[in-house]
Amino acid sequence: MKILVTGGAGYIGSVCVEQLIKKGHDVIIVDDLREGHREAVLPEAKFHEGNYGDKAVLEEIFKKNMPEAVIHFAAETLVEFSMTDPARYFINNILNGLTLLEVMRKYNCVKMIFSSTAATFGEPEYIPIDEKHPQKPINAYGESKLMFEKILDWYNKCYGLKFNVFRYFNAAGASERLGEDHDPETHLIPLVIKTALGKRKKLEIYGSDYPTKDGTCVRDYIHVVDLADAHILALDNLNKRSSAKYNLGNGEGFTNQEVVRMVEKISGKNIEFKFSGRRAGDPAKLVASSELAKTELNWNPKYDSLESIVSTAWDWHRRNPDGY
Repeated sequence: MKILVTGGAGYIGSVCVEQLIKKGHDVIIVDDLREGHREAVLPEAKFHEGNYGDKAVLEEIFKKNMPEAVIHFAAETLVEFSMTDPARYFINNILNGLTLLEVMRKYNCVKMIFSSTAATFGEPEYIPIDEKHPQKPINAYGESKLMFEKILDWYNKCYGLKFNVFRYFNAAGASERLGEDHDPETHLIPLVIKTALGKRKKLEIYGSDYPTKDGTCVRDYIHVVDLADAHILALDNLNKRSSAKYNLGNGEGFTNQEVVRMVEKISGKNIEFKFSGRRAGDPAKLVASSELAKTELNWNPKYDSLESIVSTAWDWHRRNPDGY
């Protein structure tokens, strides 16, 4: 199948491209490289540098390649900035997304897999969070993703668009070739690893008095290859379930201190950190349920332990201490 991947030079997008190529798909990437890396673009894929919301760029891609489906990763994703500059999130995640949908409609491309977020749920009312949980986002990032989910509902109803949506919290880990390299880095596992490698002088853990087993936040980590596999399985699922939405998670979650201790175990390094105050809006526990995805997609995560997730991340960062 010919598949367009938006954000295919980014962390999750590049790994998804890698897995698609392994499955024999013909992959086209569009990425403006603002967050992605040219080095993460595999030579087996066709690459177009540009913003996925640029109609001229999309027209060129669709005329030349006529993709049969789109896997849509490109987005503004840093939660913190969504509270100080929400306009960029609504422009990139909604307005640009509408441009993509309209070009798809013009060229009769009726299949989309959308990378949403568990931030659409807001403060959890129960754990683990399943698909029936109320969606009440508490930041502009989650709101923008929820708005686009609703737009997809209408395009399905009125234009026949087939879509599957995935909501997840923290992608982690690496494949052999591709890993996580953000600037600035805000994710805990790479921050701890960079500290172990001597690339960071200090590590802060926000909050030590949460009602959890060790006082630190519990978060859901899911391996990036397992995420990619779910997106690929959804391509076939579109023919059976044309408007499905799934949560992806490990079902239990791990505390911040457990992550630090696991990196210490795998790296053999002693990692010093200090506790800082809680960050505003940080819930004590965020964990998603994947039962529906496992049942309907026959999705079986290969990396279902914290050790397996951290091990692959450590191996990649050790080989690539300065990233790409």
